[in-house]
Amino acid sequence: MNLIDINSYPVRDVMSLLISDKTTKKNIMFATEAYKENGIGPRTQITRDLLLGMGALTIQPRVLKTLQEQSVRTRKKAEVFTPSWICNKMNNHCDTEWFGREGVFNTEKGQSWTVNPGKVEFAKEKDWQRYVDSKRLEITCGEAPYLVSRYDTTTAEIIPVERRIGILDRKLRVVNENTDNEKDWLKWTIRAFQSVYGYEFQGDNLLIARINMLMTFVDYMKDRWDNEPAVKELKKLANIIAWNLWQMDGITCTVPYGKTKEKYQQMDLFDFTVGMEEEATEDVYCKIQNWRSKVSVTFQSIKK
Repeated sequence: MNLIDINSYPVRDVMSLLISDKTTKKNIMFATEAYKENGIGPRTQITRDLLLGMGALTIQPRVLKTLQEQSVRTRKKAEVFTPSWICNKMNNHCDTEWFGREGVFNTEKGQSWTVNPGKVEFAKEKDWQRYVDSKRLEITCGEAPYLVSRYDTTTAEIIPVERRIGILDRKLRVVNENTDNEKDWLKWTIRAFQSVYGYEFQGDNLLIARINMLMTFVDYMKDRWDNEPAVKELKKLANIIAWNLWQMDGITCTVPYGKTKEKYQQMDLFDFTVGMEEEATEDVYCKIQNWRSKVSVTFQSIKK
């Protein structure tokens, strides 16, 4: 099974955007030792040639990785495996808070769910637009299972569009139900993509998340209008995705390895400078885009 295909449409047409880092103006880094057998270190930038040289099956979702590799990544990077039903339960809780009622999109049934039929109802006529524009962030997003749910994270089976439960999936369902022509649909689909954010440390996970977002756009256009996005549309969405899903150390709010860190060792009783070595790295705080004001700001400044 191959859930991520970097050699085919639509990924191949926008790969340069999907591996770009908007903060550094370079490419995102691997930021993992998982590929050291390929001669690739954590600080190595991801390039198309490197990906092609590693083989088509190298960059794949966690569910397709070996159990040993899953265990190593969980232990070293706190990479948490989240089943789709848990993502659904938590997203349902967020929507209960937003709508003021339960069961807006689906009804939970153990480790599954039943999609609620009928159009999603809003208290006021324009509230559907406010819902689409409401900003959501998935921290340490991994493959972004809370944002989009292309495949079941336990079985790797593709989930039909009408059964998807991600934050963006819900927004796109609302767009589908409230637009009747492709121009308006595309306008509000773009706004939906602009409203969801996520950050991740490991570059391979981030790339998978970005591809999942791009594939979601393609899936919904096919399902709604029975055609595929043109390259121009793909580039526009890929640029939004590259801004909104970014590579960051969540503790320092900098690009990986981009902030000075002290190394503490046993102190000498008479010399308090021993053990205070520093890595000569530069503070590079990550930037994100505010699409409504059309300006970029540091994530650190938003936290303040």
